[in-house]
Amino acid sequence: MAAITVRNLPDEVHRSLCARAALNGRSTEEEVLALLEELVKPQGRLKLGTLLASVGRNMELTDEEVELISQRDQSLPRPVSLE
Repeated sequence: MAAITVRNLPDEVHRSLCARAALNGRSTEEEVLALLEELVKPQGRLKLGTLLASVGRNMELTDEEVELISQRDQSLPRPVSLE
């Protein structure tokens, strides 16, 4: 796991971090880690399935188009030649 060093941290910032950590029942290091994670992690990550479902809902397909999509090729897959 990576580690970082923060130089020239103002005393006021350090005191605030210590106070915030105490309020949250964490060490100062744990508080800094929690703050960093909250800051840099993407908020509300959208997963591919959710995105595709949203696109499908917004397409306003006709009944005929839905029927075409629901028809699947039932044939067996062909072997792949890598030569």
